[in-house]
Amino acid sequence: MSRIYAENPRKPEELTQAGGDAAQLSALIARAARAGKGPPPVERWNPPFCGDLDMEIRADGTWFYLGTPITRPALVNLFASVLRKDEDGRTYLVTPVEKVGIRVEDAPFIAVEMAATGKGEDQTITFRTNAGDVVEAGPDHPLRFVEEDGTDGTKPYVLVRGRLEALVARQVTYELLALGEEIEMEGRRMFALRSKGAVFPVMSTDMLEAASK
Repeated sequence: MSRIYAENPRKPEELTQAGGDAAQLSALIARAARAGKGPPPVERWNPPFCGDLDMEIRADGTWFYLGTPITRPALVNLFASVLRKDEDGRTYLVTPVEKVGIRVEDAPFIAVEMAATGKGEDQTITFRTNAGDVVEAGPDHPLRFVEEDGTDGTKPYVLVRGRLEALVARQVTYELLALGEEIEMEGRRMFALRSKGAVFPVMSTDMLEAASK
């Protein structure tokens, strides 16, 4: 898989001097660092909304601030630790004292690695994200599958925490679908995946046969 973090000669610290509200970003970094000791309880915080930040997570997982890629993994992981997606469908960086909106092109995380243990009903599928999260697909971290626009492909997502999902990287998707099997579900034959006792339908076997022709 291509590198998640694009090369850029500018130092991450210089991002806070690139225009816009540099003081706000600097303060946000400092507060996120303090809040990021262990898993921050972002779901329990209810700070005031402080506006939007010119920050975006692109579809390939690269973070941008003011149009410049953030190339330092430690800084990306720091921001990722205080991400939260709310009921309004928007994604925010949240600390105990502020909530700022950011843009997310697809999913905030990319599942870049996968491992499977066990077989059949005892199978567990584990993912690692580009932000270092490790999750086991199952009842608490369900898989969902979406038809990719403009293609006949399927895009899998796994729930990481809260409402935040990881898009499964294309190469990892091939590995994931290789674990699929035909399962009877509610009177229909489905191509599906098992993990931690849960069954996740991908598509009907009729659709699978049509796609393979």
